[in-house]
Amino acid sequence: MEFQITNGRIFSMDEHQELMAETTYVYTKDGEVDIDHTYVNPVLRGQGAAGKMMEVVAKHLRDSGLKATATCSYANAWLRKNRASYADIISDELSD
Repeated sequence: MEFQITNGRIFSMDEHQELMAETTYVYTKDGEVDIDHTYVNPVLRGQGAAGKMMEVVAKHLRDSGLKATATCSYANAWLRKNRASYADIISDELSD
């Protein structure tokens, strides 16, 4: 799956331009974002697509020098679960 990155959105489309996966985020304060939405097309659910997408999101945040919190329940759980690997991109304000 190939991801595209735009301001506040990371997503993947299939060859028919159907949305396959998407994460959106908003800037909350200097150097921090809130991941507010994740989506995986039903045909990909249960195949690890959401986790792969979050790895792309984490890499983008790391490369951009940003930290994240998440109001999206999936993204919040993923960040907490992967805290050891991605501590440098996780905001102190991430809820447990």
